[in-house]
Amino acid sequence: QVQLEESGGGLVQPGGSLRLSCAVSGFPHEYYIVSWFRQAPGKEREGVSCIRNDNGKTIYKDSVKGRFTIATDAAKNTVDLQMDSLQPEDTGIYTCTARRGVACSLWDGNYDTWGQGTQVIVSS
Repeated sequence: QVQLEESGGGLVQPGGSLRLSCAVSGFPHEYYIVSWFRQAPGKEREGVSCIRNDNGKTIYKDSVKGRFTIATDAAKNTVDLQMDSLQPEDTGIYTCTARRGVACSLWDGNYDTWGQGTQVIVSS
């Protein structure tokens, strides 16, 4: 059974950094992708970044390019999201998700396995 568990959220001032981790376990497939989504209060969930587990290829939402970095940690079996230069508009519940395959996607309709989420608040 696939399990995803996020950690690393918190409160940070604008311009600060946070590192989120998604622990992935029980995935039965050799090729899969892991993505991070976020949902701000009163807004729709949106895809932030995605990574392929086999070759490390990534995609990002335009507004986080150059500020966020997604990467796998094979030793820990996690997918981490390093978030730098955080802004108040980055505030939200960040959730990781995964599915079998090699095509990264930032559309939540492509996923059916989700973690519980971790809250990120960017505020002074």
